[in-house]
Amino acid sequence: MRKKIQSSMLLVVLTTLAIAYAITLFFVYGRVRTLAEEDVRYETEYLAAALNISGEGFLQEMDAVEPGSRLTLIDTDGTVLYDSEEHGEPLENHGDRPEVRAAFEHGIGQDARRSDTLRQDMFYCAERLSDGKVIRISKPVRSVLFTALEILPVMLLIGALMLAFAAYVANQQAEHLVEPINHLDLDDPLNNNDTYEELTPLLHRIDEQNRAKDALADMRKEFSANVSHELKTPLTSISGYAEIIRDGLVKPEDISNFSDRIYKEANRLVNLINDIMKLSRLDENKIGLDWENVNLYALAREVIQRLGPRAAEFDVRVTLSGEDCTIRGIRQVLDEMIYNIVENAIKYNKKGGSVEVWVGKDISGKKLVVSDTGIGIPEAEQNRIFERFYRVDKSRSKERGGTGLGLSIVKHGIELHHARISLHSELGVGTTIGIIFNEDV
Repeated sequence: MRKKIQSSMLLVVLTTLAIAYAITLFFVYGRVRTLAEEDVRYETEYLAAALNISGEGFLQEMDAVEPGSRLTLIDTDGTVLYDSEEHGEPLENHGDRPEVRAAFEHGIGQDARRSDTLRQDMFYCAERLSDGKVIRISKPVRSVLFTALEILPVMLLIGALMLAFAAYVANQQAEHLVEPINHLDLDDPLNNNDTYEELTPLLHRIDEQNRAKDALADMRKEFSANVSHELKTPLTSISGYAEIIRDGLVKPEDISNFSDRIYKEANRLVNLINDIMKLSRLDENKIGLDWENVNLYALAREVIQRLGPRAAEFDVRVTLSGEDCTIRGIRQVLDEMIYNIVENAIKYNKKGGSVEVWVGKDISGKKLVVSDTGIGIPEAEQNRIFERFYRVDKSRSKERGGTGLGLSIVKHGIELHHARISLHSELGVGTTIGIIFNEDV
């Protein structure tokens, strides 16, 4: 950041110097040109006055002096009578020169143009003498490039001094600007930092991330504790039953019962581990499965068929209605979502109860709705049923083989598919859970 601040400040100084140089050149060149033109006019007036007094012989005396300007005497017909730069070759008629023509007509004339003879830009000033002839003085006009090169050394010196000063100031300012940022308290960004107002949104974002991380850490700790507890329970049961059988403390006729208990606890343990692995993959987005077009109605029918024995065990009737409805999703995850919702509706139902599954589309989108006539969920606990290992009726959950992770898997699947969930439940009456998919295929 310091380097960026320093680079930015130096770039600003360089840009400012370049602009200042261009502006200075513009005004300096304009002023130099104006002074040169005035100088030529004054010189022409003085020379014309001298010639009017002393005659043309004055020009011969001027030959002995190193001329600073080119002098030309022009007759009334435009013939060049005298030229200080003449080298033996006669000059062409000057009567058509703009400044000479103006001098004949108005007494004085001037012009700036490129000289074909000297091959450079010249400023000309001509004045009519008392005998009708015209005296003309011309001087080279400095070009913009010449002027730029003339003042360049001075500007380079000024630029070097300014850059050195700017580098020093930039370094000091960068340290001053960066110091509050280097001392930010990222653990408590909103309370222990006296810094720039522009950083407030960033500090709020950091605070939100800190809170999210803390919540995630707490959730992981709670999850780890719950996992340990949930794994320990069936393992303790299996170990206890096995120990009793090993020590011969079980009657032969009870061994089958004990073996059945060991089998159920082992099965519960396997189901728990499978659910934990599913949640872990969903948490880390390591599903490793392809997205495809899935017919929700057909998938729900397959799930209900697989749960047929489960429904018969609990004496619950499961029905499916609606229509074909295709969405874009991961088939295995969708299967687990539907399976967990329908299985919960069966397990927590009343004997002789029913579960209705509807798949279709309405104004809110493509939907899957599962309604049951079960025990219902108390209103105070409805916001917690998607938490890991949370059970409304803990005794019934363990009795019926629940791991407490089914609805957590459903929640992750909903987030993965960018869907929404609705819940309506009345204690002792039943529960309705709906999943709304917004995507159109």
